[in-house]
Amino acid sequence: MMHKSPIIEWHGLNIDLSVVLMLVVSCLVVFLLAFIATRNLSVENPGKLQNFIEWVVDFVKGLISSNMDMKKGKPFLSLGITLIMFIFVSNMLGLPFGVVTEYHDKEAAHIFGKPIVSVTEQIDKLQAEQTASGEHEEIEVGVAWWKSPTADAGVSMGLAIMIFVMVHFLGITRNTKGYFKHYVQPYVFFLPINLIEQFSKVLTHGMRLYGNIFAGEVLISVLLKLTAFGVGGWIASVAGLVVWQGFSIFVGSIQAFVFTILTFVYLSQALESHEEH
Repeated sequence: MMHKSPIIEWHGLNIDLSVVLMLVVSCLVVFLLAFIATRNLSVENPGKLQNFIEWVVDFVKGLISSNMDMKKGKPFLSLGITLIMFIFVSNMLGLPFGVVTEYHDKEAAHIFGKPIVSVTEQIDKLQAEQTASGEHEEIEVGVAWWKSPTADAGVSMGLAIMIFVMVHFLGITRNTKGYFKHYVQPYVFFLPINLIEQFSKVLTHGMRLYGNIFAGEVLISVLLKLTAFGVGGWIASVAGLVVWQGFSIFVGSIQAFVFTILTFVYLSQALESHEEH
């Protein structure tokens, strides 16, 4: 069974505390990496972290120049660096370990003076099922606090929607004629198709990231449960985790790259006229 998310209700909104926690952690990690790497810059003897950041900057510059004129793309350099580092760090956070708490009764499922509704609802459901079947077993509901924030659909889609809004705002304000002309090309009756294409972009942009990272964390949880099958299960679990976590680093890196380069592809399409493509 999958662990529940720690959800509390606040002013009519359901807040997933694990997502809030992990977003803060991701932001802190990225900030600290950037701060430490740029604190003591050296031309003659750069440190390993400074070399890494410089490589990231050059890499993002390459992504920009491969999609648009560098003069137009230079203002988005900071955006690209932030995106690729934030998404990469977010993708990696759920790999090393997990933090899970177990709850057996509703009275203990409180935080900040508020009930963890995901737990209380699950306990009520299990109690009702036991009452109906006549069984009386100990109820246990696990709550996962540590995970990759991009394994949450809300975070991944939130990033995609942010890019979607920014791209179309810039297209309307900086390339008004070319932006609107694109929707009726090559013929005016292509307008509905072009509109559908724009909205499908935001869906695929976010869901691709979410699907890959979420699937990876689900498989890790399945591999961990193999330890219940004795020594053979432990061996299979450890071997599977070593292989899969190595592959997950590759997948997480690729997804950070794909999300960032698609951002520049969409920016290029919105900022450049049809003749410039």
